[in-house]
Amino acid sequence: MKCVVLYTAAEDALTRAPEIFPAHSEWFGKFVADGTLLMIGTFADVLAHGSMAIFTDRAAAEAFVAGDPFVREGIAASYELRDWNA
Repeated sequence: MKCVVLYTAAEDALTRAPEIFPAHSEWFGKFVADGTLLMIGTFADVLAHGSMAIFTDRAAAEAFVAGDPFVREGIAASYELRDWNA
């Protein structure tokens, strides 16, 4: 079963995200490289709808959010993990 992470963007995400994005990109690159992150990106209106990432399993999704600079630095105001029957 796959796992989807849904992020809600903080109100100041558009102004703060560019500073934190290099660390976020490096972090998600590790999950892409090991094959556990299948897709990641923002919705068209990130402030209204946030972003999403799809992982091969819940353990990978949990590890990702635990160390994601966007979570640690408050770019993501909140997140939700959902198990997904793809």
